[in-house]
Amino acid sequence: MPEIKTVPEGSVPRDAETREDLYTIIRPVNFVLVPVMVKDNNGRLVNGLLPKDFSVLENGQKQPLKFFTSDPFPLSAAVVIDLGMPDVGVKKVQDTLSALQGAFSQWDEVGIYTYSSNTGRVSSFGEAGQQLTAVMNQIKTYSGANNGVPVTSGPLGPDGPMINDRPMDIPVQRVSTPPKTPRVLNDAILLAARDLSKRDRARRKIIFVISDGREYRSAASYADTLKVLLTQNIIVYAVGVEGAAIPVYGTLQKMHVPKLGSVTGYSNILPKYVNATGGGTVYSEYAQAGIERAYASAIGDARNQYTLGYTGKPGGGGYRRIEVRVRRPDVNVYAKDGYYPLPAAK
Repeated sequence: MPEIKTVPEGSVPRDAETREDLYTIIRPVNFVLVPVMVKDNNGRLVNGLLPKDFSVLENGQKQPLKFFTSDPFPLSAAVVIDLGMPDVGVKKVQDTLSALQGAFSQWDEVGIYTYSSNTGRVSSFGEAGQQLTAVMNQIKTYSGANNGVPVTSGPLGPDGPMINDRPMDIPVQRVSTPPKTPRVLNDAILLAARDLSKRDRARRKIIFVISDGREYRSAASYADTLKVLLTQNIIVYAVGVEGAAIPVYGTLQKMHVPKLGSVTGYSNILPKYVNATGGGTVYSEYAQAGIERAYASAIGDARNQYTLGYTGKPGGGGYRRIEVRVRRPDVNVYAKDGYYPLPAAK
């Protein structure tokens, strides 16, 4: 094995007053950090692995490790909350926000974002303390979409009064469908990612999405948003609620049932973001207690990962695929699929 700079377990200072003295990773532009989560078949985190247990391949070529630690990292977390869900779903999420705040530690910094038909930055990044409590209380006053079923027929429908099932002023019956309301999830993730790119590199950067995962009419595409996430080493974690938490809906999506998107409005794209950035799995929960447990599990997964580092080839270029292997049977390995290298400094 080549020489690896290993940060011993427990070496990260715990005193909040010495946060500025956290160990610093000095790296050139082409140094690649890969957070890796390893779980057993029961979903429990696997601890005690050493550098010799890992292999990292970039575009099929094995890379010598230059850095390794199993220490928890302080988080820079952007929390993205979906306000485009019906009021009943938004209210359910609002009732769990205290548990979400409790999942963060005093060493983390948290920014809050919301979206529906547009995006909003509710608060910039700050410590998970009294300021975050005030922001969470503010979010509890927000409302979601109307719970009512769209009116497409009858006296109150868009065709007006009817005689013998025909509009009074139109000779041929018109087919009316409710309009789709924009749900700009891509735009919200991109806004959070751009803000995270300016945070301290010594922190682990995550976007934590609480949503039904529906996306429609964002200005940003999924591909462009994902490129920013992978370039800035940002991991997406998600708690799928409401439609995303219905088991039969997830099964139908995996089966690619025709016209499923037209029936439900738009499909759930949370698994795509989570899988591509190495966040593991989407925590799909319908009940309030399950959502609260998912917060603790997801934030714990984000904090307690192995971090591997190697020196990639210098220069920019296209997408580079990463594969992480663990020399241990019966484990599941979660890491980002690849990254886009930053251009060489001029």
